[in-house]
Amino acid sequence: MAKAIKKGLLCPSFVRENWLLLSTVAAVLLGVGIGVLVREYGSLSKVEKVYFAFPGELLMRMLKLIILPLIISSIIAGVAALDSNISGKIGLRAIVYYLCTTVIAVILGIILVVTIRPGVTQKASEIDRTGSSPEVNTVDALLDLIRNMFPENLVQACFQQYKTKREKVKTTTAVDKKSSLFREEPTTMATTAKASENKTQEYKIVGMYSSGINVLGLIVFCLVFGVVIGKMGEKGQVLMDFFNALNEATMRIVQIIMWYMPIGIVFLIAGKIIAVEDWEIFRKLGLYMATVIIGLAIHAGIVLPLIYFIIVRKNPFWFAMGMAQALLTALMTSSSSATLPVTFRCAEEKNLIDKRITRFVLPVGATINMDGTALYEAVAAIFIAQLNDLKLDIGQIVTISVTATAASIGAAGVPQAGLVTMVIVLSAIGLPAEDVTLIIAVDWLLDRFRTTVNVLGDAFGTGVVEKLSKKELEQMDVTSEVNIVNPFALETEILDNDETQAKESYINGGFAVDKSDTISFTQTSQF
Repeated sequence: MAKAIKKGLLCPSFVRENWLLLSTVAAVLLGVGIGVLVREYGSLSKVEKVYFAFPGELLMRMLKLIILPLIISSIIAGVAALDSNISGKIGLRAIVYYLCTTVIAVILGIILVVTIRPGVTQKASEIDRTGSSPEVNTVDALLDLIRNMFPENLVQACFQQYKTKREKVKTTTAVDKKSSLFREEPTTMATTAKASENKTQEYKIVGMYSSGINVLGLIVFCLVFGVVIGKMGEKGQVLMDFFNALNEATMRIVQIIMWYMPIGIVFLIAGKIIAVEDWEIFRKLGLYMATVIIGLAIHAGIVLPLIYFIIVRKNPFWFAMGMAQALLTALMTSSSSATLPVTFRCAEEKNLIDKRITRFVLPVGATINMDGTALYEAVAAIFIAQLNDLKLDIGQIVTISVTATAASIGAAGVPQAGLVTMVIVLSAIGLPAEDVTLIIAVDWLLDRFRTTVNVLGDAFGTGVVEKLSKKELEQMDVTSEVNIVNPFALETEILDNDETQAKESYINGGFAVDKSDTISFTQTSQF
């Protein structure tokens, strides 16, 4: 048995089919080794560190470059190929799956952090703060999320997101000119204190744009656009062909990028190891990191495979092995959006998921399905509460679970977007937003693990939705086969003399030749 497995692994066909996965694994190990050696025996300046990580930066730029055409072409082509009723059912199933797995992840994270209690043995003053906390208001963030769903400029949505911030308004004392009596009251300490008590700070909301693709707005537009094209019939066929061709061309570019991936990953990993300045923080936050990683491992290794097995009735670990290249890419890039091209390739080529499902489910999942982020936010919020000796009641824990679920859906699929939504969760339970700086130092590492779980959840979602939508997809296949087999319209008329005559219309250029009319004309001429 062992010899057979060894023979299979050394088989040239196995190496040929999985060369990219094997080279990526080798690149990860090589990158770790080079990073440790350069950090230990070399002394690079900050500029030299940037130069050293340059090949890795190129890989990230290539992957981000392909996100926009991939999302637009895949969603429009996928939705247009489906009937509007079927696409609605598929979308509903995908969203229900995403919400269920996210809620389970949050509950799992809360159970672990309450049980392990990583913050009880430490105090906030013992941990060095890093960076600064972003200024976020919960209501404004929610409204910005809705605003970005409907961008006012589609071209601008390709590279900018809309956000609002609050600015203080200087209060001025207004004088009533109509009153003829200006009584001068003596100013005392009591009147000054009274005026300060009654004075409230006014704010104004200012809109601005920040750099980054407005993925949510593009997805909403592409969904609507795809449905409209699908309902146009033959008139929309030209657009359908265009977006199908664009999707095919984009995936071929992805294959070209895959050749460069092992080289980029070596320097991406090595550059990150060299750039870390304080490794002591990992010892201080070791129990917190272990809690998050244990939660992510349980969710990815038990919860998601169990859901897949119950619904699909297939081996979930073989499915996960098919997604290995995408999972490694997510681990290295810490961006589910940048991993999207590889996720498409693995789901369609390795796991043979129907393209009508992947084109619809994966882009939406990369934007709103954040299981790992939701679990991380729940653990981090309660960990910070434990550091501050704050005992949370049931109501506050429920608030954390609801807020973490909602905030993770609004998190963009870009590196460290969880820090912004983390502030929303902290504000919801009355914790100071600046305490997010306690965990920023280790966030870059945890971000990679939770992104991997996010991508795995998206992948399992395609398999689950495909299984649940099997009947609708088979019905569409049968309908398309009937249309191909019988492309001509056949009309049958019953004549007055009870004779049945078939009339077939053949389209030839712009002319329609009716055989029955030709025959009747010939008979008339003979008469």
